Amino acid sequence: MTAAMAEILIVWFAALLLGLPLFASIGLAAFAFVVINGMPVDIVPQKIAQAANSFLILAAPLFILMGNIMNSAGITDRIFTFARACVGWLRGGLCHANILASVIFAGMSGSAVADAGGVGSLEIKAMRQEGYDPETAAAITAASATIGPIIPPSLPMVIYGVSADVSIGGLFLAGVIPGLLMALALSAMVTVVATRRAMPRHPFEGVKALAVAYRRAHWALMTPVILFGGMMSGIMTPTEAAAVASVYALFLGLVVYRDFDLRQLPRIIIDTVETTGIVLALVMTAAALAWCLSISRIPQTLGPLIIEAVGDPLVFLFVVNLLLLLVGCVMEALAAMLILIPILVPIAGQFGIDPLQFGLIFVLNLMIGTITPPVGVVLFVTARIANIRFEAMSRAIVPWMLPLAAVLLAATFWPPLTTWLPALVLTR
Repeated sequence: MTAAMAEILIVWFAALLLGLPLFASIGLAAFAFVVINGMPVDIVPQKIAQAANSFLILAAPLFILMGNIMNSAGITDRIFTFARACVGWLRGGLCHANILASVIFAGMSGSAVADAGGVGSLEIKAMRQEGYDPETAAAITAASATIGPIIPPSLPMVIYGVSADVSIGGLFLAGVIPGLLMALALSAMVTVVATRRAMPRHPFEGVKALAVAYRRAHWALMTPVILFGGMMSGIMTPTEAAAVASVYALFLGLVVYRDFDLRQLPRIIIDTVETTGIVLALVMTAAALAWCLSISRIPQTLGPLIIEAVGDPLVFLFVVNLLLLLVGCVMEALAAMLILIPILVPIAGQFGIDPLQFGLIFVLNLMIGTITPPVGVVLFVTARIANIRFEAMSRAIVPWMLPLAAVLLAATFWPPLTTWLPALVLTR
């Protein structure tokens, strides 16, 4: 086991030091493993092809396409206007609206970067016009964007479900309550900070104004209902729901709101293909490397050693949290998932940890990593939108990570937070 691990790590890190892309270095490590161990080299292409031959993984490009269409069809503006009408009258109203808009958009995009780059640009612009300092506006936008992959649909959960062979529908359900708690925790933090800083508030514009904002956003707000309702009723699989939602987003932009120009579609498709290509290249090569790890029995060997050293499932989860938070600081979330899932998931199974709880903890840790320097991709996006230095953004985000960490600890030490809803819905 030690020799096999050494072979994989040496080739992998040597390829990275030579400047090869991550997917290429992972694939090269898999090739090196089979060559060194005298296996036929055509095994690796076969495993890569098998990983791509998955109906479930088709949900990934379809969710990406839906998010891109939503961002281009003027739908994000309607969502933010509705959120502002709902909670803008509170102290620090635009901060609360920022969080509520992220919750709504989470039911459409499933991506933290899409949230930060889509509705986030509107939120930061509106907050700066209201007199909020750019660091606060960007920090709240970045923190609330992490809700996107927790509340379904979720691109990271699709990738996790495919890689770990866990029910994607179950993972989606497991994320609902923690995602809403993240929003509530951030709003509680806003209430405290807004009172201390005397942030602006607006008088309630009345039920009529709220009704007008709702009517403008009504059909966009139906997107999560169609997605989630279709999947949970058993009418659609996650992949079929993603396809239906993409068509629905196009219908909204072209027919209902008429803010979408068909001439944008080729560009959107190209952007979707580019993003999908990056995702699938990592998923396919990681599947080949996971097979190498399995053949060398690395997870099976590490499992008993870790169980003996740690001894308790809660201690193991605490160690996993620390590991994933540390990895999230230096590695992109998707890459970290594909590398660590084959190692950690079997060990969690040996501890008897519910796979849905572990999946939610896994994804939530890495989403917090997207707002953690030095590699926090959401930090880079929001800093660029707010036109502030990355160092200033890194300092501003620290207080807003505390509510997210509190929800992470709650999900870690109280399993029903993630398992109750899936058990209620899926056992009917």
